[in-house]
Amino acid sequence: MLKQQFKQKIQKELWQKLNKGNINAVPMLQKVVINCRVQGAKENKEILELAGVELMALTGQKPKLCCAKKSEASFKLREGDPLALKITLRSGKMYDFVEKLFNLVLPRLRDFRGLSANSFDNGANYNLVIKDQTYFPEINLDKVKQIRSVQVTLVTSTSSKEEAKMLLSALGLPFKKEDKESN
Repeated sequence: MLKQQFKQKIQKELWQKLNKGNINAVPMLQKVVINCRVQGAKENKEILELAGVELMALTGQKPKLCCAKKSEASFKLREGDPLALKITLRSGKMYDFVEKLFNLVLPRLRDFRGLSANSFDNGANYNLVIKDQTYFPEINLDKVKQIRSVQVTLVTSTSSKEEAKMLLSALGLPFKKEDKESN
């Protein structure tokens, strides 16, 4: 539904606001990357499987296992040890996840007043961390054995942070209101 709304309405509004020559030059959401660090996956494979099932319930896709690329003695880490799970969403599933994230998950957060506008990286991609996976409605609370944080990266097609903020605001991402002090 958000994908249709973007194609029919939001894209045209951004085109007019940004005064771009071509409608295809309007910034778009390219992909959403979801990362979940799994502590203790090296010792217990069951923890890794449970985390994979939870991520699959969130996104509808099977997660990819990310392993250590090199050994690091200070972290007691060997090359090839499982570290995290990663999912990349594109097209329809991406818009469905973003709509669910903006409209269901973020309003459930305790004392939520909006997200910081300073979480853009140099490529104008937005990064946010949800510290508890149980905020997602698909998670069965009876089967949760460990609270995990989920990192979500919204990758945009623009390199301008202002254009990316306009795009995400139009899609429904709630940013914090900036307090303007009167002197």
